[in-house]
Amino acid sequence: MSDHPHEGPASSDEPEEPDFAAMLASLLGSSENPEVAKALAAMGIDKMDPATMDMVGAQLKSMFASGDAEPFNIELANDVARKSVAAEGDSTVGDSARREVEQAVEVAHLWIDAVTDLSAPAGPVHAWSRAEWVDQTMPMWRQLVEPVAAGVSTAVVSAMRSQMGDLGAGEDLGSIPGMPAGMDPGALMGQVEPMLERMSGTMFGVQVGQAVGALAGSLVSGTDVGLPLVPGHGVALLPANIAAFAEGLEVDLAEVRLYLAVREAARVRLFAEVAWLGPQLVAAVQAYARDISIDTEGIESALQSIDTSDPEAMQAALSNSLFAPEPSPAQRSALVQLETYLALVEGWVAVVADRATSKHLPHPGALDEAVRRQRASAGPAGQIFSQLVGLELHPRRLRDAANLWAALEARGGATARDSAWAHPDVAPTAADLDDPLGYVDRFMSRGTRDEMDDALEAMLSEGDPLPGSASGDAGGSTDTDSTGGSGNMDGQGRDEDSDGEGTPGKP
Repeated sequence: MSDHPHEGPASSDEPEEPDFAAMLASLLGSSENPEVAKALAAMGIDKMDPATMDMVGAQLKSMFASGDAEPFNIELANDVARKSVAAEGDSTVGDSARREVEQAVEVAHLWIDAVTDLSAPAGPVHAWSRAEWVDQTMPMWRQLVEPVAAGVSTAVVSAMRSQMGDLGAGEDLGSIPGMPAGMDPGALMGQVEPMLERMSGTMFGVQVGQAVGALAGSLVSGTDVGLPLVPGHGVALLPANIAAFAEGLEVDLAEVRLYLAVREAARVRLFAEVAWLGPQLVAAVQAYARDISIDTEGIESALQSIDTSDPEAMQAALSNSLFAPEPSPAQRSALVQLETYLALVEGWVAVVADRATSKHLPHPGALDEAVRRQRASAGPAGQIFSQLVGLELHPRRLRDAANLWAALEARGGATARDSAWAHPDVAPTAADLDDPLGYVDRFMSRGTRDEMDDALEAMLSEGDPLPGSASGDAGGSTDTDSTGGSGNMDGQGRDEDSDGEGTPGKP
């Protein structure tokens, strides 16, 4: 029975209806409560400082308050991430460090101007602390993880509702561990459903907060993960993390800062000038997350075997075996597209950074290799996000993409290299990474971007179908058939890791 009973029943013959929410809420006094500690451990978030644990305990208590539940608790995620970076050490960026970043980005833009026709965006330059990176990027993280958070919440509630429905209206709940006898299943669901939704949102808020906090401790720039996380096409560097990255490289810190500024400025320039790229990346992540199959049968089985008045058991049910073991065909397609775009972005950035810095910096090759090594180890943050949505945050085919961009540049110069971003239908595909030279042949046979536009306009004005299209559909669609293996690189284009040696685009 609840420790907080209702007022006495109207009649002594009527059984008192237990307050299930109050029964659970009574367990959540503070982080000192052993039940709370067990619940946090079940979520994998027990290794926190006392202040953070108190904050999470308060959030768990608030699950039983009135109001609509959200699938992802962004406020909690932001708080957990900020406390995580504070625990690891963070400080405000000083004026001197800010000026160094601004000067580095200014020089980076000048060097990039000489090797690409893509224009520099008018966005601001940021020198951020780790906490500032968390604050500015959390809205985008919310967009990325909310679909899977919503799916989990829906599946958990559906599983519990199914279990209650199996008993039938008016049947006794005594067969369910921890449930008092005499309570109607419908009445129980009325109290349990909001709690389950809030518990799911809290779980995701904490876990995403931990992951974003871990990323904030290692990333050197705003879009270092290859996603358009920074609003307004701003170029953001994290001075403290750049200094940590430079340790042990035997390269002057000023050179490291300049090289990383070039990479970030190039990436931001690409996102700003190629309008479809950022939305496609985000859409690929969301498509994968949205189609995640929740193991509803596993959840139902877990709920049948646990004490539903025990928060620890409830959290364990949410944390273990949520996802179906095999990705769906739609997920596989979204994952291939995401990995391809991430590799293409980072491969292009590597090639452009090499061209922009090779005449100005003494150690661009060593710095590129250091970046690749860092990306090859996903670290704890990458593992957490992999558990949440099944995705890796580092491009596995970076070397393949760099080789493709370098080959296209060798045939048609920087203009041809950058024209491949003109439309998603002409951008390289996963199959093209297997056959980069074949892609270069096909792309160059189309002519320059202006020539393609002129030919398309002429065909449309005459009403003729486009070559290779029986329907007259847009003729920019890339031929993804890579069976013409004469251009295959015999394994050079199939490096599944991103920690290879050598200068980008110079196999």
